[in-house]
Amino acid sequence: MVVAAQSVGPHGEVTCVSGRTFCLSTASGQIRPGPYGDGVFVEDTRILSALVLTLNGQEPHALGGYPLGPGAARFSACAHVGAAPDPTLLVERRRAVTDVWQEQIRVTNHGVDPVEFQVGLQAAADFAYIFDVKHGRHPPASTGHLVEGGLRFDSDAAVESALLGIVPMPDDEVDGTMSWELLLPPQGSWEVEMTLRPGSPAYHEVPIAASASPRAAAQGVGSLARPRISCSDVRFEQLIERSMGDLDSLLVREQENRYFAAGTPWFLTLFGRDALWSAMMALPLGVEVAGETLQLLARHQGERHDAVTEEAPGKILHEVRHGPQVVRGDLPPRYFGTIDATPLFVTTLERAWRWGLDASSVEALLPHAERALSWMRDDGDPHGTGFLRYAAFGDGRLSNQGWKDSEDGIGFADGTLADAPIALCEVQGYAYRAAIGGAAMLDAHGRPGGAEWRRWADRLRARFQTEFWVDDVDGGFPALALDGSGRQVDAITSNAAHLLGTGILEPWQEKTVAERLARPDMDSGWGLRTLSSSSPRFNPLSYHGGSVWPHDTAIAIDGLARVGAASTASHLLHGLIAAGDHLGYRLPELFGGEQRTDGTRPLPYPSACSPQAWSAGAAMLALRAVLGIEPDVPAGVLHLQPMDPAPFARLTVEGMPLAGGKLSLHLEDGTLQVLESPEQIEVIVHPGPG
Repeated sequence: MVVAAQSVGPHGEVTCVSGRTFCLSTASGQIRPGPYGDGVFVEDTRILSALVLTLNGQEPHALGGYPLGPGAARFSACAHVGAAPDPTLLVERRRAVTDVWQEQIRVTNHGVDPVEFQVGLQAAADFAYIFDVKHGRHPPASTGHLVEGGLRFDSDAAVESALLGIVPMPDDEVDGTMSWELLLPPQGSWEVEMTLRPGSPAYHEVPIAASASPRAAAQGVGSLARPRISCSDVRFEQLIERSMGDLDSLLVREQENRYFAAGTPWFLTLFGRDALWSAMMALPLGVEVAGETLQLLARHQGERHDAVTEEAPGKILHEVRHGPQVVRGDLPPRYFGTIDATPLFVTTLERAWRWGLDASSVEALLPHAERALSWMRDDGDPHGTGFLRYAAFGDGRLSNQGWKDSEDGIGFADGTLADAPIALCEVQGYAYRAAIGGAAMLDAHGRPGGAEWRRWADRLRARFQTEFWVDDVDGGFPALALDGSGRQVDAITSNAAHLLGTGILEPWQEKTVAERLARPDMDSGWGLRTLSSSSPRFNPLSYHGGSVWPHDTAIAIDGLARVGAASTASHLLHGLIAAGDHLGYRLPELFGGEQRTDGTRPLPYPSACSPQAWSAGAAMLALRAVLGIEPDVPAGVLHLQPMDPAPFARLTVEGMPLAGGKLSLHLEDGTLQVLESPEQIEVIVHPGPG
């Protein structure tokens, strides 16, 4: 198995993440408030905002830091003490994040003489809410006070606290700076170990030694399967390996259910849309997380109409937040302002069913799918236009509620922004696919309504063909959206790629969309731009107006492969692989949409999340697309339709979990060989579409 290359992030940051806890710092290892959210965060709250090491009052010379995996990192530094020309003190910091944050600092004297010096550690906690940090709002920090076993921090209102356990305890502490007076012999070492925990005073009564080990904590969440990947392009191997590790690190357990938290630092929580897409993308790693994600979202499914949270019966939520955001005027802690999570819920259940989710789980989730389908027909179409539409309920809510949810995310070709209520093109594709897939599940389980939902889907498709298709001299394209007046929002964007393979387009329209996506105004060479570079609003560093999102590109790759546009899919895939080659094979939330030319590299987006779940999932979706893996476990069939032409001379996948067994495939020179498959599954290899 190839070990993924490790690197710092695009801005020199090093992230350690495990579930809902993460630590972000520069490559020096020093933690101090900065523009990218440095600190230790638990449940959207920063419980350590500073940890600065000094030797004799000066910061050591940083030699660099790097991850040792998603939840651990190592940092090195050195210092001169005495008259020797070379550095004599070597500093090593090892950091790990599990259910707690842990760090070990070791100082070694590599000189030939004993060295006397002082170690200082300045620590602070500001208990800042994650979005205060993102927007540069830093509340006053507590420098803490020594208690038995460590340094305790309390927020101004004494509502929140944290304990930094320290072994050995410092000799002294003044205004948050702890100090140790040391005398190290030649080749002698000294070390201090720290463990950070949030919580109430009662929580801090638990001895530090009782905290779970990193390995035990990781086992508590449960790891994903790890198929073995071998490819003629070793960069794809590395991208897959790193992505599987990142998905593992973003697994969060809420009670008995696991889901993929969206991303660190800003979105390390439950997002309906992100969790569903990530679960679908990660199906080649096992179907269990998809099932548990659906169960969790079903528990949160809307029950009533609430204008503040935008809840409605059957609706799937947008996000859950923790911490003191309610009093800060941000989104409600349980917010439903999303138009696409609900149809994606139904589609995720249908895909998980096809991939072999156990019958009892599917049957328990079917009533929730029926409620989600009803929401699409009723509250999802409040004006009776036949399309799913959204409009923010009030100030402070998301004005755009598809995946491009920035204020300027939806606009016309001339740059004018669209007015609500807005019907997004890709959401209609999601809804069509949800209705067709939902009907298939209802039929298979002897439940009524399948025929009704197929008729509903047919009417949606006919309306879409009439009202969304924009005719022009190049053959036309789907409008990005319909605005509040029913006008076609005619910007060329990546949203159209999400329609490929949903069935809402005619085959000739799919071909036309594929040709549009292949043009250089959309294909940056690093991936698919969110907005055509010919648009007056194009900005390569706009969040949704010209940047490249790896998950968006992967959805395009999958759709293109499904409709027979393998050459375009392959070009986009190789662009993502090339971007990964410059980014340590960790694809961030997004990066700049500048055109790729010789000698250039992807332009980092200033506040991109990294790791990000659906960006990590992008590699897994691309793998599925290359091999054309399409299981139908309830029917006892596995369909394989590899991309033709294949993007790689050779690709082998071994040990992919499926239907209680393993799937192993070998693709070489365009020929697919099945090495292993579950006994009860019939495997059918199809020629590539086109």
